[in-house]
Amino acid sequence: MVLTKQDLINSLRNEVRVLLHLCGKVRPEMLDYRPTPKQRSTLELLRYLTIMGPILVPSIKAGAFLVEEWGAAEAKAAAMDFDAVVKALEAESAFYEQAVGAMTDEELRGDIELFGVKSARGPLLVNLIVCGHAAYRTQLFCYLKSCGREELNTMNLWAGVDGSM
Repeated sequence: MVLTKQDLINSLRNEVRVLLHLCGKVRPEMLDYRPTPKQRSTLELLRYLTIMGPILVPSIKAGAFLVEEWGAAEAKAAAMDFDAVVKALEAESAFYEQAVGAMTDEELRGDIELFGVKSARGPLLVNLIVCGHAAYRTQLFCYLKSCGREELNTMNLWAGVDGSM
């Protein structure tokens, strides 16, 4: 065993912690920033992160993408302002603890097919959700840098702390 269930939960909780650290660097004038017209704005990106994990975890558990739940969550997220988004993101740490913690080892080893990918649930949780968090927080970091947060560095992105290199 390379990664225990608790290791996975800890990784997800750390992703939320780093994301919240970066949210603390967002200024109101940055919320509508988008690099190109067809890319998500900063606020839209953060809204997406309020639903990515909370809908994908139960989808992975069920072995099928929960389309209706995604649509409802997407509509709810679209109405959130920045403060509501941050509160929703803060709740994700406890969500991951509960939802992943409730999965049995047999469930985590069970094979499913989701989005055309055949995998055991455990690796899919890592590849879709942990990696998704890392990718999207990197996108947020790049947005922040593009909006003038030149003081941010690798410590902010990967350690979730302010500090010099």
